[in-house]
Amino acid sequence: MLRLWKPPMSRTSRLFLLMDALRGHRRPVTAAALAERLGVSERTIYRDIQTLAELGAPVQGEAGVGYLLRAGAFLPPLMFSVDELEALVLGARWVRQQGDSALALAVTSALDKIATASPRDLRDSMAETSLWVPPTSVASATDTFAAIVRKAIRVEGTLRLSYRDERGAPSEREVWPFALAFFEGRRVLVAWCALRSAFRHFRIDRIAGACATGARYPAHKRDLIVLWRRDMGIGDDS
Repeated sequence: MLRLWKPPMSRTSRLFLLMDALRGHRRPVTAAALAERLGVSERTIYRDIQTLAELGAPVQGEAGVGYLLRAGAFLPPLMFSVDELEALVLGARWVRQQGDSALALAVTSALDKIATASPRDLRDSMAETSLWVPPTSVASATDTFAAIVRKAIRVEGTLRLSYRDERGAPSEREVWPFALAFFEGRRVLVAWCALRSAFRHFRIDRIAGACATGARYPAHKRDLIVLWRRDMGIGDDS
């Protein structure tokens, strides 16, 4: 059986791949797991971790426990595979179709930064990616209120909503927004409703008015998500 010779990976390439592997984990990852992903020995991982630390990479952890990249520190230039690049472009094109002009501008700016921060200019490769998202018919109201909702979620602030249910009945609500779901053709706000004293889902296209109260709600967003998932019978995806 003929086997094609595959040249060994350079140490520089392996260090970049190790950084990418560490970036993908929010919790410490063991040397064994890293070794399996990169196809090298654990001893090699230990040596490479030491090299990254000496180069100033924000790696913390220890053998037998695991390693993690500290957030907010400088990282070397980003390296992307063809599949990763196509995924980024496809995701960006999907976001542009969601009826939120602020997000559309943000994702375009983010792709520009990624393209020019890489060791080679990726703008031509991104423009030539032949993966497309069909246009959607999102109501114009989505653009009006989605940004308000997203900001409230980000700062954990309460909102006052003028809302109409599926029968058109109006109501005034004060809610604690903590998630926004993007479905095909509609957007759904997930929040704790003070009027109903329960979790409720509000379609963005049924919101007639929304304003921030300027007050933070008396809970953490992450805790509300845990309680909502439990209430809905949704398993943990972390």
